Amino acid sequence: MKNGLRLAAAIAVAVVLTAGTASAQAGMGLARLVGNVVDLAGNPIPGAKILAEFQQDGGVKKEATANDKGEWSIIGLGTGNWTITASAEGYLPASVSYYVRQLDKNPRLNVKLTRVEKSSGLVQDDSSLQLLDDANAFYADGKYDTARLMFEQFLEKNPAVYQVILNIGDCRREKAEYDKAVADYNTVIERAKGDAAMGTTMKAKALAAVGLCYLRQNNLSEAQNYFKQSIDTAPQDENLAYNVGEICFSNQQIDEAARYFELAIRIKPDWPDPYLKMGYVHLNKGDMAKAAESLEAYIKLESNAEKAAQARAILDSIKK
Repeated sequence: MKNGLRLAAAIAVAVVLTAGTASAQAGMGLARLVGNVVDLAGNPIPGAKILAEFQQDGGVKKEATANDKGEWSIIGLGTGNWTITASAEGYLPASVSYYVRQLDKNPRLNVKLTRVEKSSGLVQDDSSLQLLDDANAFYADGKYDTARLMFEQFLEKNPAVYQVILNIGDCRREKAEYDKAVADYNTVIERAKGDAAMGTTMKAKALAAVGLCYLRQNNLSEAQNYFKQSIDTAPQDENLAYNVGEICFSNQQIDEAARYFELAIRIKPDWPDPYLKMGYVHLNKGDMAKAAESLEAYIKLESNAEKAAQARAILDSIKK
């Protein structure tokens, strides 16, 4: 009976932990995101443009520019799913999706861009590189039809650079033309099969992009399916793994949630959030010892966060 009361008390405190941020509307809030923009070798890309878009219809957009170290920061974000797109002259733009929170420090987001160089052998028309740069600029300005046309013109002149089809799909996704966007992403997946250098990465990106289309349509089961495929293809994105864990957890798929929170921990062991969620997982499974272990790991990494005090309250409930 005592154990049952302890579990009920701990879960009650955990409910408080997961609530309290729903009041942020249409993407407005107090949260902050920071990150880096780098090339495939990990070198910073100074001056890269960052566009943060709230995924709810009618949501806000915020912009930033990377400094000399490729670092960027955006404040005033509300709770919910955001798409972060980075672009720079001479590079293909790239996007990541992340669920922003108010009460915790959000993780540093790293966005990798692929450089399109004249010497690569893929670019057949050097003058067309200006089309790519112009398309990036129009995309950042929210002029998605114009950006798509320029990406298509670039592809017509340089058909070997199939990666740009992903960007064409992104333009259609932002116009809510989801069926056409998914068709573009599937084309990328097919073309990636013959790409020994970047095929795995491009396939993973395209699968995640399909998942994002379903997420925009509130089809969580299909979004979850494609996000899982993306992670299984290239398990390198801790944010995506964490987001899949969140979807599983919200649908009471506790064991599945544990798998993806643990993957996020393996990818980035110094990120506190997955430890906190693993604490919730163990609470739901009634394993107090493992719940305490996960919560203690979270507190050790994030001792000053607002949720750390609440996590300590859960620990106190467990240990009484």
